[in-house]
Amino acid sequence: MRKRIKFIPVLLVAIMVLIAAGCSSESGGSNDLSVGIVLPTKDEQRWVQDEERFKEAIGETDYTTEILFSQGSSAKEKENVETLISKGIDVLIITPQDGDSAAAAADAAKEEGITVISYDRLITNTDSVDYYVTFDSVAVGAAQAQYLVDNSEGSGIPLYLYAGAASDNNAYLFFEGAWNVLQPKIADGTFTIANSSEAEALQDKAELTREEMSAIVSQLTTSWDPNEAKNKAETHLTAAGDDMKGDIAILGPNDDTARAIADVFSQDSSVTSYVISGQDATKASIQYIIDGKQSMTVFKDVRTLVKDAMGMAITILDGDTPDTTGSYDNGEIDVPAMQSDVISVDKDNVQSEIIDSGYYEASEFTGLE
Repeated sequence: MRKRIKFIPVLLVAIMVLIAAGCSSESGGSNDLSVGIVLPTKDEQRWVQDEERFKEAIGETDYTTEILFSQGSSAKEKENVETLISKGIDVLIITPQDGDSAAAAADAAKEEGITVISYDRLITNTDSVDYYVTFDSVAVGAAQAQYLVDNSEGSGIPLYLYAGAASDNNAYLFFEGAWNVLQPKIADGTFTIANSSEAEALQDKAELTREEMSAIVSQLTTSWDPNEAKNKAETHLTAAGDDMKGDIAILGPNDDTARAIADVFSQDSSVTSYVISGQDATKASIQYIIDGKQSMTVFKDVRTLVKDAMGMAITILDGDTPDTTGSYDNGEIDVPAMQSDVISVDKDNVQSEIIDSGYYEASEFTGLE
C-alpha cells in the first residue's frame, strides 16, 4: 500500500509535466515565443491593417509570436514590452507611440539580449535599436506635396499646412519631404501660406533645421487625431479672410486627419474647390477618393512592410544578418534601415493600384467604374 501511495504522486507529476509541455508547444506559452510585436493602437484602421497582415505573414512561418497594442499610452507600451520579454522573445518589433519615450522599452529589451526592430516609426535617442523597417518617409511627404503642385492652377493659391504628431519622428520626415517640394512654389508665388505664421516666417528657407521644423510642426500638429485636425481646420477657416479661400490646396498629414479636414473645408461655402493629400490608403479614404472628397493618398503597401519586417526577424532568428538599404539618425546612432517604396493613388489609378493588386476587394467600395 505504501508503494502505491508513493507511486501515484510521481505518476501524476510526470503526466502533468507532459501535459504542460504539450500545451506550451501548442500555444506558444511562456518562454516559447520567438517574436513580440507591439503596435500603437487599435483605434486607427491603419494599425488594424498591420495586425491583419502580420497574422497572415506569421501563419507562413514556423516561429511563434504575439501582437499587443499600446492604445496610445507609452506606459502601456512599456508594460507590453516587459510582458513579451517575460515570455522569452528573441526579436521585438515595435511601433513607438512616442519615439523618445519608447527608448526605455528598447533599452529593457536590449538588456535581455533581444534584437529590437523599430517598425514604421523610429525609436529615438537610444543605441538600443538594431534595425528600422520603414517606408521612405521623406518620399511620402514629397509625393503628397507634388500632387498639390501638379493639381493646382494659377498663382497665390491659399495653402493650408497640417502635420502629424510632434512626438513622432516620422511627422518631421513627412514635413521635410513636403517642404522640399512646396517651398520653391511658395517662393515663386504659386502658393500663399494661409494658416501658419511659423511657416510664413521661414518661407524663404529651402532647408529647415530640426528646430525650425519643430516650430512649424508644433503649430500645425494634429497629433494624428481626426478630432484635433477638425478643430484646427475650423479655427483656421474661421480666422481666414475671403482671400484665403476660393480654390485652395491642403497638405493633409494622413488619411484619418485628411478626411476630418476635408469635411470641414467642404462645408464652407467660400471654398469653391480643394486639393488635399493623405497617406495610408485606408478603406475609408479610398471611398472618399472614389467619391471625390479626398484627392489622393500615398499608398504604403503594408504587405510589403510586414514582409520586410518579418523577413528581417526570421533572418535574425536563423542566425544571419538582414539586408538594409539605408540608415536613419535617431539622435544617438545611425540605425540601419530597410526602406519600402510608396505610390501616389488618386481616382485615376485607384482601380489598378488598390483593387487589381488585391490589396482590397472591389466589393468593399461603392462607385468604382
